[in-house]
Amino acid sequence: MPYFGFLFILNLCSCSPEPNNNVSLSGDIIFVNKTTFESPIDSLQYAHSKDSLSSQSIGTVGNGKLVNGRLFPYKGSNFFYFDSISYMNKRAFVHEKVLNLVLESYSSLKLSAPNHQFGVMECSNEKGGKIEPHHTHQNGLSIDFMSPLLKENKQSQLYDFIGGMHYLLEFTNTGILKTDKNCQIDFDKIALHLLELNSSAKKYGLKIQKVIFKLDLMDELYASKFGSKLQTSGIYFAKKLPALINNLHDDHYHVDFTLL
Repeated sequence: MPYFGFLFILNLCSCSPEPNNNVSLSGDIIFVNKTTFESPIDSLQYAHSKDSLSSQSIGTVGNGKLVNGRLFPYKGSNFFYFDSISYMNKRAFVHEKVLNLVLESYSSLKLSAPNHQFGVMECSNEKGGKIEPHHTHQNGLSIDFMSPLLKENKQSQLYDFIGGMHYLLEFTNTGILKTDKNCQIDFDKIALHLLELNSSAKKYGLKIQKVIFKLDLMDELYASKFGSKLQTSGIYFAKKLPALINNLHDDHYHVDFTLL
């Protein structure tokens, strides 16, 4: 199925991850009451809440599978999954080490970026393998992270809950949203998040293998508050991309991890 047609279908019934009044907060993650399920999302999260077998990532991000993956939480105190339809289609699974690392990064960001909400986008299928329309995301070691946005120097979440259509947002080569000139990418938060992931990766037996972000936006990213530190961090950014892939990586930044 063509990329744009797939996203249109994915978005038809999409809804925002609004807080559920029948859930309770424990640490950084919201867990459902195990006796009551107000939504299929609650039920799905509970069904995977006790997964404990060790994860295995087999093959590569472009040709692989995932064994005993972990379902990414739908919402935490400072993060959220971007689309209910994607979530219910079980496209939010990752290797357990990736899950633990990303959750730790959000815990750290509560101090370095207080009151900011971070968006998680697509991960892998429950058992890995091909996940249209992505070229990678096959073995639980890939995650798309939503590019945070600013409006009048404050976080804007106006476009955070439009489901799969978020992948089709277009930005200028300086990070301005083409359909809303007052909205722009928050490059500071992207750089900060990547640095948080990188600083703790080894602790979880991981390394950032590659980051994909629109090549035309790299100057703005490196010019951000944490840009110089990002440049010397050793994080590898893709340097050549096909035009379509390049243009699709402005609303989000894609991260491939590798196991040490």
